[in-house]
Amino acid sequence: MAKIEPVEVSLEAGNRPDPALFDEDGRPRRTGTLCTASAHIITAVIGSGVLSLPWATAQLGWIAGPIVMTVFAGVTYCTSAMQAECYRTGDQESGRRNYTYIEAVRSILGGASVKLCGIIQYANLVGTSIGYTIAASISMQAIRRAGCFHTNGHSVPCRCSSSPYMLVFGALEIVFSQIPNFHEIWWLSIVAAVMSFTYSSIGLGIGIANTVANGGFRGTIAGATNVTAMQKVWRSLQALGNIAFAFAFSNVLTEIQDTIKAPPPSESAVMKKATRMSVVATSVFYALCGFMGYAAFGNAAPDNLLTGFGFYEPFWLVDAANVAIAVHLVGAYQVFVQPIFAFVERRVSQRWPDSGFVNNELRLGPFCISAFRLLWRSLFVCFTTVVAMALPFFGVVVGLLGAISFWPLTVYLPSEMYIAQRNVRRGSALWIGLKLFAALGLIVSVAATTGSVAGFVGEFNKFRPFSG
Repeated sequence: MAKIEPVEVSLEAGNRPDPALFDEDGRPRRTGTLCTASAHIITAVIGSGVLSLPWATAQLGWIAGPIVMTVFAGVTYCTSAMQAECYRTGDQESGRRNYTYIEAVRSILGGASVKLCGIIQYANLVGTSIGYTIAASISMQAIRRAGCFHTNGHSVPCRCSSSPYMLVFGALEIVFSQIPNFHEIWWLSIVAAVMSFTYSSIGLGIGIANTVANGGFRGTIAGATNVTAMQKVWRSLQALGNIAFAFAFSNVLTEIQDTIKAPPPSESAVMKKATRMSVVATSVFYALCGFMGYAAFGNAAPDNLLTGFGFYEPFWLVDAANVAIAVHLVGAYQVFVQPIFAFVERRVSQRWPDSGFVNNELRLGPFCISAFRLLWRSLFVCFTTVVAMALPFFGVVVGLLGAISFWPLTVYLPSEMYIAQRNVRRGSALWIGLKLFAALGLIVSVAATTGSVAGFVGEFNKFRPFSG
């Protein structure tokens, strides 16, 4: 983030800073609205993983699948609302701001919770950025394969490497990473949100078209049955994790909230409304895509409707959807890496406040370039790209990181901060309810982690470096 110099106030005319340009904390006035906050949330939440929801539903069946999706939509909204109340410590309109998730934890809880939050949050963000690099390259790769299938027939393997597409994605991210912070990427998030609805709508259309062509719904109450009992357990746990983490965005919620303009209304009120709107919108899309995809393909649903080629023609529609996925992931990558960029640059600026290498900036439209920002952010993108190329199964690792982080980041810390912020009396009905809620979240996280470990072991046994 750009270094903010202290403002010197003088009685001389012309030397008094315009208060309209700054918020009460001395930072440039925030301009985020309900619309931009919702766009950031949708960009963060609706990822290409929505297209794997038919597979997840197929593992759980027609009863458990909808129940699990409904429960986790509710859990996401409740925990997000609790976390939103912790942006300011104390009063919701005049209390001290907490600019990041870890600052909120430090201000309200302190102690070991801060280290727990920091380690898991940033590990999850780095893992997600690597996973998005892989996911984007798979969609780009699918465009080429769709054309090959259309020309040569569906029985031709049409294999191609994903590594060149990872390099293209990485090059794009190096450029967009020079946008300095969340406040400046609102337009990218809006474009990404539109793209997410585009490919989700295409996935939904595919499901409806195939269901009509089949003459009715496919699938069973119990879900996939052509597997062993042990495989059924592992896949059900993985499906549980996929659905649970498809909704989560706690690791960037506070950073998104810090873009909202100052009260009235309070940032927490705007963020709660943005969260409610976004969770409803994503839940409807998740349900439609997941359920209609399962209805179309039944227990044979591919792990991705568009890159798994459950659907081939018209190939231009598949291409359009995969282009939308790739564009969406360009924006989603930035949403998830901005907290990492801000954390490192804030520390470096504090360590070397007078360094021109660190603090001298050149503004070019939405881009704000300093020598340090150009070097550090480019190296970070290169790192995530190389790891993605070396470990093309890293999506399983990301699932494992998500499983591990679900309980502390999405359930435990928001509920504990809410208890402290609201001074919830120990032993009261609300206190007991929140503690039970956190305990249930821990059980789900452990179960999903177990399923993810099983998937990781299976993929690692087939591991070949740079084999994408």
